[in-house]
Amino acid sequence: MKPASFKYYAPESLEEALRLKAQYGDEARILAGGQSLIPAMNFRIMQPAVLLDLNLLAELSYISTKDGKVLQLGAMTRLNEVEGDVVIADRVSLLHEALPYIAHPQIRNRGTVGGNIAHADPAAELPVVALAMDSRFRVQSTNGSHWINSEDFFRGYFETAIDSSEILVEIEMPFLEPCTGWAFLEVSRRPGDYAMAGIAAVITLDSNHICRKARLVYLNLSDAPLDAKQSADLLVGEMQSNELIMEVAIKASEEEIMPMGSLHATVNYQRHLARILTKRALKLAFGRAKQT
Repeated sequence: MKPASFKYYAPESLEEALRLKAQYGDEARILAGGQSLIPAMNFRIMQPAVLLDLNLLAELSYISTKDGKVLQLGAMTRLNEVEGDVVIADRVSLLHEALPYIAHPQIRNRGTVGGNIAHADPAAELPVVALAMDSRFRVQSTNGSHWINSEDFFRGYFETAIDSSEILVEIEMPFLEPCTGWAFLEVSRRPGDYAMAGIAAVITLDSNHICRKARLVYLNLSDAPLDAKQSADLLVGEMQSNELIMEVAIKASEEEIMPMGSLHATVNYQRHLARILTKRALKLAFGRAKQT
């Protein structure tokens, strides 16, 4: 099929893009990489009246750091650029580990950080990583810009806190603290397929290997990235043990996640996957934290 008719704009500056977004509001959709939007338009699942193509905005494509503590990503930065960055591999290792799970290299060559996050697919990897890393997002309109914390950003299936007049322009993700371990794992039928379940885990230990902070965020087990706070809280103040990890895995898989099921995985199977992935991720994250 072919998309329904629409107006097409390719603004040459952010200011022009913001004016157009203010003018058309909800009628306008942002074209970044287009890896999700264009197929949806071809099948007429989405029929925007206006398409705003941001690919000429080089000002939104960058990788930088702030104060040696925070990673800054322009919304139009390509996923393959992030995947190949040595600073990210060293200091934001959870993000680096998750990127190869995103579709295929050809997709990552075109897809953008901002597009992946703003699309807010519950099966996408970057929203889960962003939440696990306590990221924040800068959105901008003709009235100025403001930051939205990751906990407030994702609101459900393909829904975010971005207003109809705003454009996502930047993502900030803090570097991993010392004595912090991480793990990103997912299960899919084939490499590059949408995951049936996934997890991002971040564990910070004190000098005695006692857990000081923990974060467990699940992929495709709810209508948005699911932050299993109660399960993560069981880890705080405790040392690693098989009994503790099993307790956390059971609580998360049976009490906190909210799987919807699909053609490829029943609800019960998704709960089983969550339990297995939780155990594996925690063992890996604890081990890495002890090595740093």
